[in-house]
Amino acid sequence: MKRGAIVLAIVASAAALSACGGQDKPASVDPAETPPGAAASASASASASASPTADFLAPLTGLPVQQAVSKRPLAVMINNLAPARPQSGLTNADTVWEILAEGGITRLVGIFQSSDFSDPIGPIRSIRPYLIDVGESYGGVLVHAGASNDALAILQHSGKADLDEINNAGAYFYRDKSRKAPHNLYSTVEKLREGAAKLKYDETAPVPQLSFSAAPNVAAEPAATSVDVKFQLSSYKVSYAYDPATGLYARSINGEPHVDKNNDKQLTAANLVFLSAKHKTYDDYGRLEIDLYSGGDALLFQQGHVIECQWQRTKGDIVRLLKDGVELPFVPGVTYYHVVPKDGPLSSHVTYQ
Repeated sequence: MKRGAIVLAIVASAAALSACGGQDKPASVDPAETPPGAAASASASASASASPTADFLAPLTGLPVQQAVSKRPLAVMINNLAPARPQSGLTNADTVWEILAEGGITRLVGIFQSSDFSDPIGPIRSIRPYLIDVGESYGGVLVHAGASNDALAILQHSGKADLDEINNAGAYFYRDKSRKAPHNLYSTVEKLREGAAKLKYDETAPVPQLSFSAAPNVAAEPAATSVDVKFQLSSYKVSYAYDPATGLYARSINGEPHVDKNNDKQLTAANLVFLSAKHKTYDDYGRLEIDLYSGGDALLFQQGHVIECQWQRTKGDIVRLLKDGVELPFVPGVTYYHVVPKDGPLSSHVTYQ
């Protein structure tokens, strides 16, 4: 069943699952709540899959799955340079983060857990200290090819669950000869799970407890069906267009649909999060320190509306979004996070209408 159809077929406020231990509890469904577009997609959802109703929810998406999801997430560093696009595998990610790297380029971190698929993931690139932080906040096995000096110092002899193509796990990656290096390094879920087992990493790990609602209270919030974000470079202008028929935001980059090379499908998300965070350049190469703990202004887009809110984070947890002191729920589905510099108001990076 397609994720977009599943999102609209859900008709309940789904209770968040606890880390690992709560993943085998049946999903609770309230048929009284119907999100926008559900009626239009119900017949399509029914015809798309003849499988029985799922009894479980995926921890990171709140979407129904046929069996409890307990495998440890994979946190994959994905190249976002123009020669690396279109990337492969992102339509199967549960969560995606987009964060600046050196020189104004951005890097993507795909968090993969609930979808078992055999297609490639990549191109895979190097890791930074704040990317280690993002991956570990989901309990993820870190997947990358090399690292900055500071990131390497953190990873060496740390005992962290780390699959590095250069240093400890080259056999579980491969090069695609149809693309030029270094934009041609890939792997698969199967290979990465095999590599993690070989290195004796735990097969499960605590994952964050998230709150989901298929019918969040957004009617009073400003409409926002078109979203644009500029990180630093004009060549990295990301935009999203909301489709009320699917309840999803379709992603474009520099005016062109951002698609998955595996299936030519445009990347979509049910939730868009934009965080304003302190960025500091600390060497001549342009390497960054990004503060993902101090909190600040945030925007949450869902179901064609925008919620101005605040983000906060405590040690050992993920980023949380709050308004008036109350945590905001996500619409069941994929969430995309975007971290922009705190060099002015959030509106200097993110515009919408």
